[in-house]
Amino acid sequence: MSIFGSILSKIFHHGQQQAPAAAPAQQPAQAAPAAAGAAPAQPAAPAQPVDVEAVLTQLAQSKGGGGNWRTSIVDLLKLLDLDSSLAARKELADELGEHAGADGSAEENIALHRAVMRKLAENGGKVPDSLKG
Repeated sequence: MSIFGSILSKIFHHGQQQAPAAAPAQQPAQAAPAAAGAAPAQPAAPAQPVDVEAVLTQLAQSKGGGGNWRTSIVDLLKLLDLDSSLAARKELADELGEHAGADGSAEENIALHRAVMRKLAENGGKVPDSLKG
């Protein structure tokens, strides 16, 4: 799964049983064999917008603060228990086509955080303008 796909999954499915993205159709079929052939239980985009800020705020509170996830891509990735290394951030920047500043620079990290928030909004997340930059 892509890094952004992991971010999306952890935010949009926060509080639900975590399952691999390719497996949602398998679980309902196992739980209810009569439902075979029915549409997958989880659509690609959420039925209702997910309040990204509320999910992240709740997650930060449950972890004792969450650092500065509102502006820091490193803290955001750490809050979601994802790799925040320079290599992972470079891969995420490639996925999102965001290449501002030198690798690992503050300029790039800020631009990458904003790109993640914009992409979450494009995929059904409710993201306040203050987080989209």
